[in-house]
Amino acid sequence: MCSIFSKSSTAQTNPSESIYDIKINSLFGEPINLETYKGNHILFVNVASKCGFTGQYEDLQKLYDKYQDKLMIIGVPCNQFGGQEPGTAQEIQQFCQANYGVTFVMTEKVDVKGDKQHPLYQWLTKKSKNGKTDSTVKWNFQKYLIDKNGHMIDYYFSITNPMSDKITKHLK
Repeated sequence: MCSIFSKSSTAQTNPSESIYDIKINSLFGEPINLETYKGNHILFVNVASKCGFTGQYEDLQKLYDKYQDKLMIIGVPCNQFGGQEPGTAQEIQQFCQANYGVTFVMTEKVDVKGDKQHPLYQWLTKKSKNGKTDSTVKWNFQKYLIDKNGHMIDYYFSITNPMSDKITKHLK
């Protein structure tokens, strides 16, 4: 028997907690107040400097430049996939600015899966918290799009380009 449900048709329920209440720090340890971005979409992306998908930084910056009046991109460095983000906060910042001109928000390096999964990624990957869907972070540059009211829209695997219509259709 085939399931009638697909990833994109999952019904939205009220999340058990607000994305805006989650605490995470910037790359240099200052608290990021996610509520600052209420009224805008947020695209969370677990990033790495030494990955085959690292070139997506360029399109993430293009996406941010084009939609920054209604979108915040938050890069979340993670070293859990092939050790592809080994750098310090300063090395990560220098790499992103020098190679891609990144001006969007970058967080501290966190775990996006496993026993030490950061509360942000607990919210992003658990339907019981986000009200939309369960997921697993498969690799670097997986993307999670949140609407302007703090509700999960969808997630996109690494192969989805940031400028893809799958993402931009929600921003137009």
